[in-house]
Amino acid sequence: MRRLAILVSGRGSNFEAIARNIAAGKLDAEIAIVISNNPEAKALETAATLGIKARCVPSKGVDSDTYAARVRDVLAPLGIDLIVLAGFMRRVGQPLLDAYPQRILNIHPALLPAFPGLHVQQQALDYGVKVSGCTVHFVDSGMDTGPIVAQAAVPVLDDDTAESLAARILAEEHRIYTEAIALVLSGKYRIEGRRVVRTS
Repeated sequence: MRRLAILVSGRGSNFEAIARNIAAGKLDAEIAIVISNNPEAKALETAATLGIKARCVPSKGVDSDTYAARVRDVLAPLGIDLIVLAGFMRRVGQPLLDAYPQRILNIHPALLPAFPGLHVQQQALDYGVKVSGCTVHFVDSGMDTGPIVAQAAVPVLDDDTAESLAARILAEEHRIYTEAIALVLSGKYRIEGRRVVRTS
C-alpha cells in the first residue's frame, strides 16, 4: 500500500476528500500522517475523528528551510511515497524538496501559470477572466511553478464573488486531486521539461 503524508494549515477539505476517496476504493493508498503547521487547524480534529495519525509541527517564527528539515525528520521513519499539500500555506523548504524529489504535490485554485500565490479568485475577478479553475502540480523551489499534472476549468459567472467562484473551484479540486495522486502513484507518466506526459 502506497503511503501518503498530507500537509495542511486549515480546514483540510481536500484532505477530507482524499480520505473519502480512499475509503470508497477510488484511490489505492493510505494516509500515514497528517501534519499541520497550525495548531488550530480543523484538519487535525478531522484526522483524529477518522483515526488517522496527526501531528502539529508549528511553523511560527521558523524559516522555510528549518521547518522543512523538521517535517522531513518526522516523515523519515514512515516510508512515505508521496507528500500531498492540502491547503498548506507555507513555502516548501529545500530540505524537504531534496528528500522527496518530484514526490510532493500541491493543488492551486487557479489555472496556472495565471494567478499564482494568494487571493487567486479575487485576482481572477479583478482581471476579468471568463474561465478559471484549479491545477495540480509538482512542487519545486518556485511559487506554484512546478510541472503541471492535472487541471480543471471552471467558468467565471457574471455575478460571481470570490467566495462563490472558490466554492465551484473547490468541487473540482476534490475531483482532480485524487485522480492526479493516483496517476503519480501509478508511475505511468514522465516529465518532459515542464510537461507531465502520461505513459501506458
